[in-house]
Amino acid sequence: MKVKGKVRDFCYQELFPRVGLLFVRLLSRTYRYRLVDREHEQRVLDAHGTVVYASWHQRFFPGITFFATRKPIAIMISQSRDGEMIARVVDILGWRAVRGSSSKGSLRALKELHALTRQGYRVGHIVDGPQGPFGVIKPGLLSIAQFSGAPILPVILSAQRCWVFSSWDRFMVPKPFSKIFVRFAPPIVIPRRLDAHAFEALRQDVEKQIKDLYIQTDNWWRSPEMIRRHFH
Repeated sequence: MKVKGKVRDFCYQELFPRVGLLFVRLLSRTYRYRLVDREHEQRVLDAHGTVVYASWHQRFFPGITFFATRKPIAIMISQSRDGEMIARVVDILGWRAVRGSSSKGSLRALKELHALTRQGYRVGHIVDGPQGPFGVIKPGLLSIAQFSGAPILPVILSAQRCWVFSSWDRFMVPKPFSKIFVRFAPPIVIPRRLDAHAFEALRQDVEKQIKDLYIQTDNWWRSPEMIRRHFH
């Protein structure tokens, strides 16, 4: 039993993360990224020194390589077994894994994120992960912004050609040599003090804003003019 446990731990902590990252890095080298509206990001960093990047779980594959350019960066990861493997991937990338979720360890994780932002860390957050529902923003996004005092910056990742998997969120992996938009949306400031009604109303508003941005950005692929402007 001990041997079996050691093999399992080795697979989760070393083999799977390293093999997976090798695949991500090799495939990502073929992508053509274009950053759009980068001034939104720069304005937030100039004013606050930190930011909470917000993206859908569905589009995170091309974001792994992209967000590695935004270090130092911290990300909240659940305390589940799958979270253990993801945390190891984060460590290998040179990010900071903060363990916690809405169901377990949330307050401790929020306090740790708050301390890290004071040290210059940025925060990456998957707004509907790890199990959905798809596109539904969890309260944790707003709570992180409140604790850290950093604005939310939606980062919209949209690829021209993708494989789509039959997961809960229809997870997308851009095909080799795909063109990819990385769009920085206008920042969203979350007040530190909100009653329950105002908090939920703002959560729904942020959710709608991000959904609309994904739809709008995906539609850019139907515009030859937009593609020429950014990729030629």
